[in-house]
Amino acid sequence: MMINDPLSDMIARMKNAAMRKRSKVLTPASRLRQRVLDVLQDEGYIRGYSLVQNPGEFPQFEIELKYFDGQPVIAEIARVSKPGRRVYSAITDLKPVKNGLGISILSTSKGVMSDAAARDANVGGEVLCRVY
Repeated sequence: MMINDPLSDMIARMKNAAMRKRSKVLTPASRLRQRVLDVLQDEGYIRGYSLVQNPGEFPQFEIELKYFDGQPVIAEIARVSKPGRRVYSAITDLKPVKNGLGISILSTSKGVMSDAAARDANVGGEVLCRVY
């Protein structure tokens, strides 16, 4: 199967698993996905993830979703920059998500990081997605 936008595929899988109240979801492994999952784990939106390698198959990440009072912690996750329209933002132009209750995940020259970490590092970049 050919996937044009791997990050959107991972986001869709996480949304679908959360709607079905699944505790875990599998997604193909890549470095970009790993960096985004690191940010989601550091910010407390997922429990964690692990690399699963079965013989004869491509490596996959098993993502453990997080729930609070039976509701998923990730209320909404949306892709901002897409292959057809890239969205870049200077750190001064980046708005808080849901008045600071959510985060934006950016791909910067210093790596993939949350908007708060990008403000601390004083770098802007491509806005990958917004989570709240």
